[in-house]
Amino acid sequence: MDRVSVEQDYISDKNFSDHTTTPITDFDTAYNNTAAVANSDSLITGWPEKAAIFRDSWTGAEYDLAYADKPRNRYDMFVPEGAPKGTVVFIHGGYWRRFDKSCFSHLASGALGQGWRVAIPSYSLAPSARVGEIIAEMCQAVNHICTLLEGPVILAGHSAGGHLVSRLACADSGLSADIKARLVHVLSLSGVHDLRPLLRLAINSDIQLDMQEAEMHSPALHQPLEGIKLSCIVGADELPEFIRQTGILPSLWSGFGIDTGNWQVKGRHHFDIIDDLQKSDSPLTLHMLGIKTLR
Repeated sequence: MDRVSVEQDYISDKNFSDHTTTPITDFDTAYNNTAAVANSDSLITGWPEKAAIFRDSWTGAEYDLAYADKPRNRYDMFVPEGAPKGTVVFIHGGYWRRFDKSCFSHLASGALGQGWRVAIPSYSLAPSARVGEIIAEMCQAVNHICTLLEGPVILAGHSAGGHLVSRLACADSGLSADIKARLVHVLSLSGVHDLRPLLRLAINSDIQLDMQEAEMHSPALHQPLEGIKLSCIVGADELPEFIRQTGILPSLWSGFGIDTGNWQVKGRHHFDIIDDLQKSDSPLTLHMLGIKTLR
């Protein structure tokens, strides 16, 4: 795997110029991405339309496949032309409370263009499901999907999905031994890696975290799988708390001797940090697939 300096827009944690932090006085504002991005509503409402257009254009796909028994335990599978090189599982965000797989189909495009199959699962949402139940469902999904398929496995997730893939990369996760052995990369985009601050948010009335659960399900408080590769990437224009949340996991997990890194992307915020997954030649897609690694 080549390590190359790809784009100057990607700033490694080794090159951050400002590590200062300001004490939080309003936790709801500190974690409210929708309010922080001026056109967030139009960006979010545009996702289902982009996803539907992509589904109409891609013939190699199967939809609403079951990985378990609950109503939202379904996934879509997109298959490239030719023999797949491996499997990317993308887990969506939405504060564990919103969205489903049908909003993110277009994000499969970049990996498909490089010859990887892409699975996008849905999961039960809070408040009907607690975070621990959602983690268990995503573990079921990855075990079910990837056991059926050969080749390396990559997990990628955005926001709450970044939390979920990072939690699956912990040493005590319920992934099967076979999947753990084939897991070559975990990519967390704007992930929340320490859940304890969320206890102070008004939306916790939906998420229903208590301190025991927050500690149990925070990747930052766990050890990583041995030999895992972890990348954490965040928009440089995101809220300071999401930049901090992104940086803490590589900082902690590097102490366990794994290959990990932390990058900020200039000019990107919480809702467009995922856009380059649509491009097969973008630095983000190439890094995710291990073709060209950011440094």
